[in-house]
Amino acid sequence: MRILFADDHTLVREGIRPFLRELAADVEVLEADNLPGAEAKASDAGELDLILLDLKMPGMDGFNGISKFTKSHPNVPIVILSGHYNRKDVIAALDYGISGYIPKNIGGMAMVNALRLVLAGEKYLPSEAFSESGPDEDESILTPPSTVEAQTVDPKFATLTQREAQILAHLIEGETNKQIARALDLQEITVKIHVRNVYRKIGSQNRAQAVRITLQSGWQAPPLS
Repeated sequence: MRILFADDHTLVREGIRPFLRELAADVEVLEADNLPGAEAKASDAGELDLILLDLKMPGMDGFNGISKFTKSHPNVPIVILSGHYNRKDVIAALDYGISGYIPKNIGGMAMVNALRLVLAGEKYLPSEAFSESGPDEDESILTPPSTVEAQTVDPKFATLTQREAQILAHLIEGETNKQIARALDLQEITVKIHVRNVYRKIGSQNRAQAVRITLQSGWQAPPLS
């Protein structure tokens, strides 16, 4: 199985890569950190079985990047990975022909199960994005939470404070301390202190390990501020 995985954050790729290898015994993961790089890798690869794209990485230009891939690889399932999503974006991505829209804060094995559904020809969309939809919405495109998302959360994550949970959500996105400080209107030194506390509570030594532990835990991150 050959998978193209494009995301501009190295930590995110490192955290998700092990789960992609759970999809088959012989998974080859081709990686890129921007749209032109992803297009080049796809062109050189020949046949692909699955394409994962970060909606916000350089070169995507909104949904135009998705359009390019759905046209150049019409028979390959394309899945969007994003830390930010809403009903409008999910529906728009669906209109562009994607097969799945997966939040980056989903648990690692839940992500594997979602991708297995996509590879089986189904669609996976986050049900939370449709929480305000009316009864006339097409429920057939939504995956029941019990199928993919049901997962026991590691109790260590219950010890996180609200601020620590916010910061961990940004860490999953691959953001630096400076970027997190700007997003949360904090001093960078304050962010560093919170990051150290997060590491201690979840049993991590560094950022890459924190992302991996979080993805394995089934913890649902709060919306990014």
